Amino acid sequence: MAYRITLIPGDGVGPEITEATRRCVEATGVKIKWDIEHAGVDIMEKAGTPLPKSVLESIRKNKIALKGPITTPIGKGFRSVNVALRKELDLYACLRPCKSYRGVRSKYENIDLVIVRENTEDLYAGIEFEEGKKDTKAIIDEIEKYSGKSINSDSGISIKPISITGTKRIVRFAFDFAVKNKRKKITVVTKANIMKYTDGLFLAVAKQVAEKYQGKIEYQEMLVDNMCMQLVQKPELYDVLVLPNLYGDIISDLCAGLVGGLGMAPGANIGKEIALFEPTHGSAPKYKGMNKVNPAAMILSAVLMLRYIGEKESAEKLENAVAKVIDEGKNVTYDLKQNSDIHTAVGTSQMADAIIGAMGK
Repeated sequence: MAYRITLIPGDGVGPEITEATRRCVEATGVKIKWDIEHAGVDIMEKAGTPLPKSVLESIRKNKIALKGPITTPIGKGFRSVNVALRKELDLYACLRPCKSYRGVRSKYENIDLVIVRENTEDLYAGIEFEEGKKDTKAIIDEIEKYSGKSINSDSGISIKPISITGTKRIVRFAFDFAVKNKRKKITVVTKANIMKYTDGLFLAVAKQVAEKYQGKIEYQEMLVDNMCMQLVQKPELYDVLVLPNLYGDIISDLCAGLVGGLGMAPGANIGKEIALFEPTHGSAPKYKGMNKVNPAAMILSAVLMLRYIGEKESAEKLENAVAKVIDEGKNVTYDLKQNSDIHTAVGTSQMADAIIGAMGK
């Protein structure tokens, strides 16, 4: 019986890397019936929104989605289609593995980190008040009344909600992931020394959750500024990091830089019943239609998807093929070539062909 999975090509380079990924997934032998839906700037004129209801309906029905990068229209509608998808579907856990593959240009080797980022709260909750508005003045007046602290009248205001409920479920997710995948250590990352009632709450709840995993997983706490320095100096000391939303976004990009950049950074957004898999990088519209962009991040996101649905052998088969093609360095895109060899780079589709070929060997 075939899996029914929502496929969202996205825009910019999205359709190219999505097609490359679809072919690679099908070459594993896993039977999938794709439910193709469109979101982003390319559907705006026709649908009147970058996120049509049909997209959400399809994902809710199928429970699994694979998505290419999407451009959010500037100044129109959603502040972010990606954020809207996560909030609408309550995809509270963002999973971003950062792993070294031999042949990728990087200053580091043997990196194997996993970022677990809370996806629905913190400053990304989108509760903002614009400078100069009547509501903003009222918020400022109330804050000054209750806090006794003054705020410049020409300020914009963002609200940073962090809850016990949201923190418990993301920290439990991180620990359960670590146990299931035989990881050794969880590091909780906050700025709890300064933001005592938000980050401080996150840290306090994390400690409570960690007590239930004593003897199974090592537990560690780190301030986010120190964490950035530690990851650059000695990333080998860390394993799984769990963070509030904003820090998770920043740290996951830092860790992607350790393994060669966003072109090698897969991602998953996971909720109680629904999971959406997508590369961490953006839509790069300037490269649209050029058959030039590295598809590895999206293909590796599909590897995460295959593992999630229980197709572990196929996931390993596909990941090993990606690793082999990159290591050989012959049929890879320009960013995966050594500087002196860049003229021999192949396109997105041709790299996918090589990965498919590597699975058959």
